[in-house]
Amino acid sequence: MSKKDHFYIDNKKFVSRLIVGTGKYKNMTECAKAIKISGAEIVTVAVRRVNILDKSKPLLMDFVDPKKITYLPNTAGCFNSEEALRTLRLAREIGGWKLVKLEVLGDRKNLFPDMIETLKSTEVLTKEGFKVMVYCNDDPLMAKRLENAGAVSIMPLAAPIGSGLGIQNKLNIQIIRKQTRLPLIIDAGIGQASDACIAMEMGCDGVLINTAIAKAKYPFKMAEAMKQAVIAGRESFLSGRIKKSYLGKSSSPKSGLI
Repeated sequence: MSKKDHFYIDNKKFVSRLIVGTGKYKNMTECAKAIKISGAEIVTVAVRRVNILDKSKPLLMDFVDPKKITYLPNTAGCFNSEEALRTLRLAREIGGWKLVKLEVLGDRKNLFPDMIETLKSTEVLTKEGFKVMVYCNDDPLMAKRLENAGAVSIMPLAAPIGSGLGIQNKLNIQIIRKQTRLPLIIDAGIGQASDACIAMEMGCDGVLINTAIAKAKYPFKMAEAMKQAVIAGRESFLSGRIKKSYLGKSSSPKSGLI
């Protein structure tokens, strides 16, 4: 990837466009190694689930250095605005984090985002000085409302969390891409490297992946595959693909034939 093709979130520069989660690994050693192999510079940290406070238990910070990797506290496991706000305020008190990922779920079966609670939370958090990256559905209208509410990144799902189904609604993602100037990051539903590559070829600024790496048969191989897929997809997007045609077009000269 071109060294000049930097990735910015809230005016902070990143090289890697792959964001990875820190949950679902067998242990923190495996988590740390997968992150290193992936080349990710941002990792999500579920404040309610990942230990970043209890020193009597293994601390994520002992395995993943927050001075080298940007921690993105998130509200995984929150099902209403009050829970989400309390969680992120706690994260700010613990580590001074203001760049956060907001995730407010609507039900425990499908884990779709509750967009009413999400929008309400975004409005409150931005007023409190948080820089909010928002997990959302793939509704272009709601994505625009989140942008207007002050979000610093829009993060629509590709498919339900952990499903591995890949991008199910390319049209809506493309509409969101055209209408927003914010970083657009595909979050949830990525299953394999080709899914990540497709997201990047569509012009998305990045992808967030957890389950597809952590629960792969060989997590380290998948971490490397996702790294390369994001790079390849971005390079493909920047290259400018040929126009689609329903007719064959000869790739050899039509003149000077034998």
